[in-house]
Amino acid sequence: MIIPVRCFTCGKVVGSAYLEYVARVKNGEDPAKVLDDLGFERYCCRRMIVSHADLIGEIAPLG
Repeated sequence: MIIPVRCFTCGKVVGSAYLEYVARVKNGEDPAKVLDDLGFERYCCRRMIVSHADLIGEIAPLG
C-alpha cells in the first residue's frame, strides 16, 4: 500500500527515501549500493524498502 514512515523493527525513518530509491534503481544503479548511499545499513530497514509493493494506484485510482 503506502510505504511506512518508520521501520517496524528499529524505528528509523524510511518513508522519505523510498522515491529516491525507486528512481535510482530504475536508472540502472545497483539496489544494494543505493541502500548503502541512503544510509540503510541494518537489514530491517533495507527490508522495509526492498519488500514494499506499491499498490496504492490499484486500490485508489485517480479518476
